[in-house]
Amino acid sequence: MLNVKSKDNCMFDQLSLGEVMLRLDPGEGRIKNARSFAAWEGGGEYNVARGLRKCFKLNTAVVTAFADNDIGYLVEDFILQGGVDTRFVKWVPYDGIGRSVRNGLNFTERGFGVRGALGVSDRANTAAANLKPGDIDWEYIFGQCGVRWFHTGGIFAALSETSAQVALEACKAAKKHGTIVSYDLNYRPSLWKDIGGIKKAQEINKEIANYVDVMIGNEEDFIACLGLSVEGHTDDLSELNIDGYKKMINTASQAYPNFKVIGTTLRTVKTATINDWSAICWAEGKVYQGMELESLEILDRVGGGDSFASGLIYGLMAGKDYATALNYGICHGALAMTTSGDTSMASQKEVESLMKGAGARVQR
Repeated sequence: MLNVKSKDNCMFDQLSLGEVMLRLDPGEGRIKNARSFAAWEGGGEYNVARGLRKCFKLNTAVVTAFADNDIGYLVEDFILQGGVDTRFVKWVPYDGIGRSVRNGLNFTERGFGVRGALGVSDRANTAAANLKPGDIDWEYIFGQCGVRWFHTGGIFAALSETSAQVALEACKAAKKHGTIVSYDLNYRPSLWKDIGGIKKAQEINKEIANYVDVMIGNEEDFIACLGLSVEGHTDDLSELNIDGYKKMINTASQAYPNFKVIGTTLRTVKTATINDWSAICWAEGKVYQGMELESLEILDRVGGGDSFASGLIYGLMAGKDYATALNYGICHGALAMTTSGDTSMASQKEVESLMKGAGARVQR
């Protein structure tokens, strides 16, 4: 099992590094026709910290940056409502119109039936993207405050040349102080398109991967971000079966012997609102296959992978066996996709009930 630091000498169970955006959701409508939006907060790396705090009651924090204006304060307020500590947020002076710095927006519509979900992000030149090495005192965070588990990912690394350097800087500092490092590859072609595409994604992620203990991704990420080849498939996994996916993560474990756990979600999209959902993980030379939730009904799929990650991390931190930790991830991710917003509204009791096979009968 993973050698996770004791709570006794650590202020935080878990810390995430990433951008937190204001998510604007048109509900059952479309972005291009909406007259009103529900506001949420969200960000791939942050969502993990929030899930671990709200569902699993761990003490978590986020490292990010905001422009010092009312939009930044709104997102901070959402974070505080989620119970995630904001003491490491870097506030950047605002110039009045966002010429030099701004806060990120993410317009997201859910999709339904044959119409897939759609995300339109507006996040260039944000405070988080402008973070650079030296902006965050990692020695203070990992050396003095103490953190048991650190999480970041490929979304934050893709925001700019400097954000990738900050992610690498943070991973190195975490490793120096014995903190477990997890990383979600989270490949987004739109983020990499204008800064070097898949070649740049692989260059950056391959370097960061050398400092990662727990690597997480979906079935496409390992090829896109790490350049791995599986049975001759270099850019298309559509024909791979479960045995192919198992070979994929075995290949990743051989390429990066520092990986102690590798987790990947498995999703078969029947419609935008009906998916088969499962996951597998590799640990200590063995591949574990988790629960399969067939024809899972989805309200909002955004954040399902992040909630998988937080459930898996909880299971590993709690010392559960690998198969059980994997099922925490599968069930937490499934429940997160039954509610609106990027982040989970599930309780640990609900997650564990689903793990035991509980159905959807009314509870009174």
